[in-house]
Formats: sequence, C-alpha cells, structure tokens
Amino acid sequence: MSERVVVALDVGGTGMKCALVRPDGVAVSTVRHPTDAARGPAAVVDTILDVAEGLADKARADGLTPIAVGIAVPGVVDEARGVAVWSANVGFRDVPLRDLAATRLGLPTALGHDVRAGGLAEARLGAGRGTGHVLFVAIGTGIAAAHVVDGAHVVGAHGAAGEIGHILVRPDGPRCGCGRPGCLEAVASASAIGRRYAELAGATADAPVTAAEVAERAAAGEPLASQVWQEAVEALADGLATGQALFDVATIVLGGGLAQAGDRLLTPLRAALHERMTFHREPRLVAAALGDEAGCLGAALLALDAVGVRNHQEKR
Repeated sequence: MSERVVVALDVGGTGMKCALVRPDGVAVSTVRHPTDAARGPAAVVDTILDVAEGLADKARADGLTPIAVGIAVPGVVDEARGVAVWSANVGFRDVPLRDLAATRLGLPTALGHDVRAGGLAEARLGAGRGTGHVLFVAIGTGIAAAHVVDGAHVVGAHGAAGEIGHILVRPDGPRCGCGRPGCLEAVASASAIGRRYAELAGATADAPVTAAEVAERAAAGEPLASQVWQEAVEALADGLATGQALFDVATIVLGGGLAQAGDRLLTPLRAALHERMTFHREPRLVAAALGDEAGCLGAALLALDAVGVRNHQEKR
C-alpha cells in the first residue's frame, strides 16, 4: 500500500504555501505560488483549486496516495459549513471553498482559518506541544489568536473566535481598522509600531520605518524608539493578561513577524505580563517554532482530522 499524504494549502493575501504532508506532520513536497489577489476572488479560487489538484496529481505520480485536502484562508471562516465568509486580503465573500475543492479533487476537504490553523500546528507539533492549553497569538499587520485545548481549536459561535487584536487596551488610542479607537492591534501590531514611530519622529511617507527597525533602534538605545517599543510591549501585556484571565492557558505562543524580534520582545513582555498577574497562574511565554510553515501544517492537520487520522507524533 502506498504512503498516504494530505494536500495542504495556506492562502495569504500575497502568496500561498502549499505542501503534501504525511500523517506524522512531515512535508514530503512543498511549493509556493503567488495569490495575486488583485485579480479578484474568482481568479484566486481558480488558482487554489488548480494548485490543489496539481499537488494531488503530483502525489499520485510519486507513488503516494492523497487522502484529503486542507485549506487555510484569512478572514472570517465558517468552518462548519466550509465557507470563506469574508476576507479583506483576498476578497472572498461567502465562497463555499470546501465544497468546491471536494468536488474538483474528489477528496474529503477541510476549510479553516489561517491563524487558527497556525495555532493548531504550534499546539500539536510546535512550541506548545504537550502542554494541553495553548493560546497562539500572531502579531503582524494585525493581531489575532487561536485558543487550542487538548489539540482542538476553538472556533466560536460565529466562526470569529480569537480576535484578540480587537480587545480594547487604550480607549483614547489610535483608530483601528475595525472602526473603534484603541484596539490592541491599533497600538501593538507591527504596522502600528511603524506608524507610531513615524508619527512621533515626523518621518515622511518616502522613508517608512518598520517594527523590526524600531526594535533595533530601541536595542541600540535610541530614546524615541525605546518609547514606542515600550508602549507596544505594555499594550501587548495588557492584551495577553486579558487573554489569560479569559482562557487560563499553560502556554502562550507568539508568532507572526513581530515575534522575530526574539528576546527584544519576549524579555520585556514576560516582565510586563508578570507584573499584571494577581491570582492568575502565569503562562509560559514562548516564540513560535514552526515559522511561516505553521499555517500549512495546520491545514494538513485539519485535513487529517477530517478523515479521522490522528498525527502520531503529537504528545497529549
């Protein structure tokens, strides 16, 4: 009997990370494709289906047996119905992506949210492995989270669980993209940090400063960068403390672009979070281990779950 694999796709606004993944969580073939979201949602759906079908065909040509498909997409996802409800980055509006893929490939298909898929992978295979209760927080252009309990991610009544970026942390703060002022991601996301520094420094639009550069300047002792970085750290600590009060997790895993700052972020953030703990148990705070492969591996786990194949490398 040939080796079984699942087809896994992590769809982003600019690119797709795709792989054939074995039941032990190891990718045997990986490929990346541009999403080209500017072409419109219908074209993106066609690309997703073409890429998935191509991977399934490659598996068979290599003597492997594709048994399921897992697709992770951004935005609001109704996982129960398999519908990409809404995505600003890709333009999806009520796209029945699970059924479209299942029909095209003739394979069981699971559709999930990209951050929740990434959190699932980190909880089962990555930095949260073996700890039972995990909160995965992705900090990039925005901030979102996934709550994973004993290897199962929480979706929510309306498919929108984990929007920790919209916790109110600074009532008089900058207006968030959701329309309300003071949300966590309006203060502490990578994009917000760059904007805040530019605002205070009077930087021009021709010379944007990234959050990574702010972190480097803060580490070098620049006062303004240190101020902006500390503001972001304090806001993140407020958001994570709220998350801990709600979920009481054993481990918080930080992912996304901002987590690449490493100890420049983790060390002051651990101290700030510690200060906010009263009777709550302080969670272990760690950096993500799977990098930008987490979403794709999470999509693979969703596919394996859909056909009842449990990853035997997971520690429970």
